[in-house]
Amino acid sequence: MVAFGDCAGAVAFDELLACEDPTPTVVVDPDAPSTIGYTSGTTGHPKGAVQSHRAVLLNCALTATMHGRRSDDVVVTALPAPHVYGNVVINGTLLAGGTVVLMERFAPGEALRLIAEHRATLFEGVPAMYAMLLAAPELAEADLSSLTRCTVGGQTIPLSTIERWQTRSGAPLIELWGMTEVAGLGTTHALYAPPVPGSIGVALPGIELRIADLDDVHRDAPTGEPGELMVRGPIVMSGYHGNPGATAETIEPDGWLHTGDVATMDATGHVFVVDRRKDMIITGGYNVYPAEVERVLAAHPDVALVAAGPVPDEVRGEIACAYVVPVAGRAPTEEQLLAYAREHLAAYKRPRLVRFVETLPATSTGKIMRRELIKQFTP
Repeated sequence: MVAFGDCAGAVAFDELLACEDPTPTVVVDPDAPSTIGYTSGTTGHPKGAVQSHRAVLLNCALTATMHGRRSDDVVVTALPAPHVYGNVVINGTLLAGGTVVLMERFAPGEALRLIAEHRATLFEGVPAMYAMLLAAPELAEADLSSLTRCTVGGQTIPLSTIERWQTRSGAPLIELWGMTEVAGLGTTHALYAPPVPGSIGVALPGIELRIADLDDVHRDAPTGEPGELMVRGPIVMSGYHGNPGATAETIEPDGWLHTGDVATMDATGHVFVVDRRKDMIITGGYNVYPAEVERVLAAHPDVALVAAGPVPDEVRGEIACAYVVPVAGRAPTEEQLLAYAREHLAAYKRPRLVRFVETLPATSTGKIMRRELIKQFTP
């Protein structure tokens, strides 16, 4: 099928719509491969996750259900369509009969304009997008009154960012978590459930979650203790394309998928992500998670964006360094930010260095690439 122009062997989209019954009758094995989704490669070389028709369609349907998508919804987003987050946002909305306003690339001023012009009911993005929207000069005059809810995923988001966006937009910001290996979302909050700030929500209906002991995957971590988040169910990938070794390392024989995320779970089943296991900073024998450092510094009024990463240290092995993009027109000093961190973090968790940068490197989905920052500043 082609939308524009001609192509040998293809049917024009206009011709398909003109048919009395444009829906072709195709019998598809639900477990047959539908998509090969490539991971973002933030911690290594991208791998192709083979997703079944069942996994892709089920994830879209469950996402639409949890977020209460309807036929009168209008979604503005700049999430890339080939990415699993973009896929469930777009196809989950279309599944419910809604409208998608897809941006070619994210620009905060343009996003605010489109929300007002199309009377959007949802905006969906990653934490960096919300930070940029809040820092945009156009925000002061933006009309966000049509928004009924927004979603955020891809990385952990500071509570201060959530609170500021909800106050300005008047719409709840629904946190979610997902990965390429589960064809989209794995957890989120139901639209009408009581909010649990800082949590990525609960498992999608019919999906199993557990927090595994960091030293023994066959044991569950105690309730409230950090461990590796693991997922099992029909949304889990079939495996990595052409990479049986990586597949065996990621999926246990009993079907449990390693996510690589360190998280905790409370007694109600709500999950709280601590950070990526591979991003952990080990300083003087203590484990420091960059996301915790980022959450604290992001609350400083002079900080627009922040990422944290390790720097080699002869005494401690590694120390935490904060890479900060200041708010336009502000000029915080390193000492001011280090003093702010001292007020809110335990001694071993505090960053010892602050480096000011103009931008933070990001993937096509807007996910901050901490490792690229470390490479830039490593001799």
